[in-house]
Formats: sequence, structure tokens, C-alpha cells
Amino acid sequence: MNKRIFEIPEEDILCKGHMACIGCGVPLAMKFMLKGLGRKTILVVPASCNSVIDGTYPFSASGVPLVHVPIAAAAAIASGIRAGLDMIGDIETTVAAWAGDGGTYDIGFQALSGASERNENIIYVCYDNEAYMNTGIHRSSASPFLAWTTTTPLSSPKNVPKKNIDFIMAEHKIPYIATASIAFPDDFIKKFATAKNIRGMRFIHILIPCQAGWKTNPSKTVKIARLAVQTGIFPLFEIKSGKITLNYNEKDVPVEEYFKLQGRFSHLKKKDIINIQRDVDRNWKRIIKLTKVV
Repeated sequence: MNKRIFEIPEEDILCKGHMACIGCGVPLAMKFMLKGLGRKTILVVPASCNSVIDGTYPFSASGVPLVHVPIAAAAAIASGIRAGLDMIGDIETTVAAWAGDGGTYDIGFQALSGASERNENIIYVCYDNEAYMNTGIHRSSASPFLAWTTTTPLSSPKNVPKKNIDFIMAEHKIPYIATASIAFPDDFIKKFATAKNIRGMRFIHILIPCQAGWKTNPSKTVKIARLAVQTGIFPLFEIKSGKITLNYNEKDVPVEEYFKLQGRFSHLKKKDIINIQRDVDRNWKRIIKLTKVV
């Protein structure tokens, strides 16, 4: 990951004037995504942080057409827009749903699963900040084990693991699945450029630290995103036609380094960290094993 593997387009499609919190990684992720997809893109955004980040009517910072939709409907509406474009002969415009973890893992999963089963020709992006941040930092099924949220307070932190959305999506047998990180822009943008040129359902999962919900220093957002990859908590990989490829194959940082920068994990005891490290190691070995399956 130290050498340039992809030439990053110079044009910034995301405009100035977005309304994200200081230190928010969502605008950076949107900026990178649009560099990979280009201007011939229509975004479908369900209720989420990005509904606010994009700006208040009649202003929009996205730089491309953006449709605000109900939280449960992103994949369905994106599928409908794609069908409409096909009917008028527009095969060049990319339709991308851009949804948070609540609108992907939970409320919007029925539409996502249905679109995946039909192999709709859309890109579905989950920008995952591991809670319902826009409505008050409420627990989602993307929230990590033992994480603090306002609905899983310190007296009762989340007691079940995070849902493994990537391998759930893999079971749908769609053409392309990838994970991406704002700390690795070359890899990030290349994955969207790759997805753009694949026909059928494509799913890209981005882990994005939230300084408010994760109780972090706003200046550490990219560092925390990088640590998520380096610890193996959020591996970078692609699944093309069922074959998995690791894009960053070093797991050389203990999970404790990731947790100690986040107030939402300040209550963890040593035994908790040891158990989580064991689970991360087990999951890493599983992925390594799957990369060898032909």
C-alpha cells in the first residue's frame, strides 16, 4: 500500500459548503467515491447523516444529481431510476445508493437483499459509522461488541457482535463486493472505478469514524480509519465473482491501539480486549483461508 497503484483524478466533484461536523469522514468518502465514478452519476440517499451533510434545500454540495428517499427504500428507488435510464437508452449514467449502516444493515436491508437477488445494475454503498448517528447515536446492528451508544450505555454496552454484512452480501452471489477506507485513497478510488465498469449489483462497504459518536479527537479521523485496517478489525478486500482478494495483507497492530483513541470503548477491561483480539485474529485467519479457495 506504500506505492501509488491508481492515478487519482484531479477534479473534485464534491463542492464546498457541505454541512458535516468537524472531523467527519463522510465528505472525504463522498469526495473519493465521486472521483472514482465521475460526473455521470445519480446518487440516491436515504435518511442519514448525508441528508444533512449535503446541505439544506435548495443547496446541494454533491455536484451530481441527488435524490433524497425514505430510509427503507434506497435500493428499490435506485433500481427504479436505473430502469428509467435504461428505457431512454442511457447506459452511461451510474446509479449509486449511498446509505448509512442503519439504512443498510437494518431498516433498508429488505430492499437491498431484494435488489441483490434480482442482480439490479446499481452500486450500493454503505458508509458505516456504526450507529444511528443522525438521530442521536443509537445502537444499530453495525455497532461493535461492547460499544457505548446512547441506547447501550456504560451500564449495559452492546452485548452481541457486529453483523457481518459483507459475507451476508456475498451469499447473494452478486458480481462485486468490496471494503474501502478513507485512509487508503488509492485503493478506495480504484474500487469505485472498478465497480463502475461492472454490470449488475455491486456493494461497497466503507468504515467511517464519527468524532461525536465514537468520542474521538476530530483531528484523528483518518488515523483511526487506518488503525481499523492495520489491526484487522476492518480488512480491505474485494470479492469478484465469488473469489476474495485481500488488498492490505498486514495485520501488525494490536486492537488496543485502535480502542484507546475512542471514548466509546473507554470502559473496556483488559480481559475484554484480549477476547476481542482473539475474535479479530480468528476472523482474519478465516479471510486468509478464503483467499486460497479457488
